[in-house]
Amino acid sequence: MTANSATGTPSWLGAVNDRAGLAVLLEHGPLTRNRICELVGVSKPTASQMMSRLLAAGFIEERGRTSGSAGRSAVVYAARTDRPLGVALDLDAFELRATVVDATGGERPIVRMPLPHDPTERSAVDEVSRAIAEASAAAGTDPAAVHSVCIGIPGYVDPGPTGELFSETLPGWPVRGLRSILETELGRAVHIENDVNLAALAERAHGAGADSDVFALLWLGNGVGASFDVAGDLHRGSFGGAGEIGFLPLSVEAAALDPSARTAQDLVGGRAVALLAKRHGIEASGYHAARSALAEPGASGARDAVFHDLAERVAHIALPLLATLDPERLVLAGPSSSLGGAAFADEVGRGIRRLSRWYPEVVATSVDRDPVLLGARLLLSATVREELLDTVASVSLA
Repeated sequence: MTANSATGTPSWLGAVNDRAGLAVLLEHGPLTRNRICELVGVSKPTASQMMSRLLAAGFIEERGRTSGSAGRSAVVYAARTDRPLGVALDLDAFELRATVVDATGGERPIVRMPLPHDPTERSAVDEVSRAIAEASAAAGTDPAAVHSVCIGIPGYVDPGPTGELFSETLPGWPVRGLRSILETELGRAVHIENDVNLAALAERAHGAGADSDVFALLWLGNGVGASFDVAGDLHRGSFGGAGEIGFLPLSVEAAALDPSARTAQDLVGGRAVALLAKRHGIEASGYHAARSALAEPGASGARDAVFHDLAERVAHIALPLLATLDPERLVLAGPSSSLGGAAFADEVGRGIRRLSRWYPEVVATSVDRDPVLLGARLLLSATVREELLDTVASVSLA
């Protein structure tokens, strides 16, 4: 029987109902049969048949009974989320972070793995394999149940036939065919996404982008990047490189702020923050050490001075984003922005208005922990959820 000829048959209707029943359990959590009837819009006998089929196939379980109300108690049903699973990862030059993801997107333990400094000791397959194993062990789940992986990287992979990797912080990783190599070696579906795009997903779902129709996210850390969210859709570009603003040459006015700078990365990236910190009395070697020193309670004076200088630079860097997208809101995210906070965002906003005709609302990120990993979880949970619901429909039609 073909899919079209099956439409409208009892088995097809059962598959549709089973999928809908599991979907409401994933969305709302444990429910009684009566509540499932209300949410799915089916009769009690139909709901009973749905629960029986889903129980028999192992997609749901009984999770106790209701209590504290008049009349007979009712069975509470809950979705089983131990399979299929995914693992979300994000990594920088120093550390890989990973966590198991199920169809509900609920939080699981995060494992943090230091990465070798020697490029000859790096291996994409080994690192992702280890992340799957350690994240699964921390979550108490079976690594064999992991069917898909989402990796947030500082850079991007060209979607063209060569799958070229553009990143300066993944030494030892294949520069061509990264996704196909990982999928072949791991035997799992692999999604590779730019870290700033994932941070924007997190900002849309849980942060400063939640109530904005159009926003741009400007990431300031050791690296510099941007992401564009239009009504909940990310604009990645034809070749995956939308938002890679670190490579942009500077305007004459921006270059005057630091004659040694040639690109946006030079002007506001990790090198710039380290040099500004040194100018204001912080003796630290490199960006990460400078940022740690500026975060100390006793460094508030130097911190204010550094972010005052940095704000004017960021205002210049933001202008191409504003001219391209004209967003209603500009969200400042990343390690540097998080340290500067709301006061830094306010100063950047004033600088933009002083330099240009644009006047977006400039705000600090409100996703304060692992935004890239959170974005990877959000993207992957939708994938895992669809796989689970598709499996339900397939089983019901078999």
